[in-house]
Amino acid sequence: MNEYEKLLLQNKSWVSDKLDLDKDYFNNLADIQKPEFLWIGCSDSRVPANEITNTEPGEIFVHRNIANLVVNTDLNMLSVLKYAVEVLKVKHIIVCGHYGCGGVKAAATNHHYGMLNKWLRNIKDVYRLHNDELSKITEEELKIDALVEFNIIEQVNNLAKTSIIQKAWKKNEFPILHGCVYGLKNGILKDLIKYDRSTAMDDLYKFDFEDGLED
Repeated sequence: MNEYEKLLLQNKSWVSDKLDLDKDYFNNLADIQKPEFLWIGCSDSRVPANEITNTEPGEIFVHRNIANLVVNTDLNMLSVLKYAVEVLKVKHIIVCGHYGCGGVKAAATNHHYGMLNKWLRNIKDVYRLHNDELSKITEEELKIDALVEFNIIEQVNNLAKTSIIQKAWKKNEFPILHGCVYGLKNGILKDLIKYDRSTAMDDLYKFDFEDGLED
């Protein structure tokens, strides 16, 4: 039996376990999707959103990429964000990174990674912005941990800069933006930052929607 066949068997076992607990589990799940959370996380296989938050399918809408980035030219991420905010009307958006992130580690070096260089440059920009603080940390692991946290904070900032979020804030108090970091060594989520419609932001990034600006 190869790995893929094993995966299919595990799926059947999972289905059986769910039906043993609730014979209508999948019928109920198929009816409607009303998550209150959008999770923007890292693609790392060790950080599955539902597992670490102990939530069921349907409770969290998920987007994942390398190093949990919010990039203003990433149409994939922006499409997920727009759908989550305007259709699903999520109340909370969580940017979750994790200590020991390979993407963050790679961005902190001068290695050439080919096509990945373009993506990692977003993290290098975070490093540059916080270079004064990072340069004071001598232990490499602690420096990377700090860069992971700064990266999460900057991605929450990037969310707040989008017209999608600002238009939602014009109408109501949601969504609330959160940044947290996951500890691979202890399984704990650490809260780092929270943004809502009242959070101060540089005027340069605020949109005047009377100009008819599109997303």
